[in-house]
Amino acid sequence: MAETPNKGHIVMVPLMAQGHLIPFLALARQIQQNTSFTITIANTPQNIQHLRSALSSSTSPNHQIHLAELVPFNSTQHSNKDNNTQKAPLTDLLKLGYASLTLEPPFRSLISQITEEDGHPPLCIISDMFLGWVNNVAKSLGTRNLTFTTCGAYGILAYISIWSNLPHRKTDSDEFHVPGFPQNYRFHKTQLHRFLQAADGTDDWSRFLVPQIQLSMKSDGWICNTIEKIEPLGLKLLRNYLQLPVWAVGPLLPPASLMGSKHRSGKETGIALDACMEWLDSKDENSVLYISFGSLHTINASQMMALAEGLEESGKSFIWVIRPPVGFDINGEFSPEWLPKGFEERMRDTKRGLLVHKWGPQLEILSHTSTGAFLSHCGWNSVLESLSYGVPMIGWPIVADQPYNVKMLVEEMGVAVELTRSTETVVSREKVKKTIEIVMDYEGKGKVMKEKANEIAAYIREAKTEKGKEKGSSVRAMDDLVTTILSPKVL
Repeated sequence: MAETPNKGHIVMVPLMAQGHLIPFLALARQIQQNTSFTITIANTPQNIQHLRSALSSSTSPNHQIHLAELVPFNSTQHSNKDNNTQKAPLTDLLKLGYASLTLEPPFRSLISQITEEDGHPPLCIISDMFLGWVNNVAKSLGTRNLTFTTCGAYGILAYISIWSNLPHRKTDSDEFHVPGFPQNYRFHKTQLHRFLQAADGTDDWSRFLVPQIQLSMKSDGWICNTIEKIEPLGLKLLRNYLQLPVWAVGPLLPPASLMGSKHRSGKETGIALDACMEWLDSKDENSVLYISFGSLHTINASQMMALAEGLEESGKSFIWVIRPPVGFDINGEFSPEWLPKGFEERMRDTKRGLLVHKWGPQLEILSHTSTGAFLSHCGWNSVLESLSYGVPMIGWPIVADQPYNVKMLVEEMGVAVELTRSTETVVSREKVKKTIEIVMDYEGKGKVMKEKANEIAAYIREAKTEKGKEKGSSVRAMDDLVTTILSPKVL
């Protein structure tokens, strides 16, 4: 993207969640890298500390990225004192959502302060889809508001349409059509979290989410962390549903993840990186299954037991980032009773498996040639990371857009097999074993999935390529986005 001499101020406000903060920071870096814009990211004090730490550990220049604390933040409205979903159980997330509404007054004050200092309002405010109230602030000040969704186009369309229309309540069938999708597309009630299954429009979840979604749909356009060539259908349907411009600028990942080099995530992992790499180096190409349910999620105790038993019976090597099951502190100590007797010791002694407690170096693991598949909750960041390295997936979605992501990965892309859904299903060790064998069988279906995943990895690299006048789709989208930000706002 060609550097522009234009100066101006962009303010960004993400949801208070690890899976939103990091893509917002990546988007800020992407914009700042090729423009002279000053960028201010606003959030709660706790999250500003996280971002400050991420910026200080970065080797990239960040002199034009500023951080602003929004205080006071009414954390008494929810039980998560850290103001971040990273440590919040799912039941606390709704309270955190309602508490985010208390950020509007300090955010207005911040925009007023910037307007006074700069002599004019910011060029643009980029806000999280879940913070639709920002649209009211932007409109009252006569500035542009763009919505940034950290999800994929297909997944976020299903999410916003189902919450807005509750189509599952309009049929007695377990299958239903979702507005915005072709008539022959069918979704299933088991793809909905129990809060969504029970929603009737007057429940607490609906009363928070639907107004925020509706306000975000009134913004001046959406920025989507995806790639034109891997989500042609999802992007076409999302643009048609929103009737707004949608810029596909993804993947917003650490640059090293696109260059085939190692990248340190900056997190303290449950295993030394060198030890993890040495273990992977000892394995054959595409022979290791990587397992992780992300920073927010875990599975229930009986599911954990079945997963361990199926893994052992499959005979496959694996790395499992493991945390306490549902009902226990996800960041607490792990008890051996949640696994088959002697399981961890057997896996260690035979060098069959590595159990990594709390955190694992995900990008390094996915980028290693020994990694053959990824068993994941299929949050969008994990999907992009896996596909960037051509790693096919085993889907175990839990909440939000994850079940819809898996549906697309299976039906549209052909790079995944779904093992089960949610933390409330019964899963057998036989099903675990069989699913692993399907995906990691490089003589049959697994081979086809691997080829398709490698094809998508090439599309992702191509989208971010810039050689002279030749630009990939995501680079062109970023150029167009900057042009839009610089253009006069039509009131």
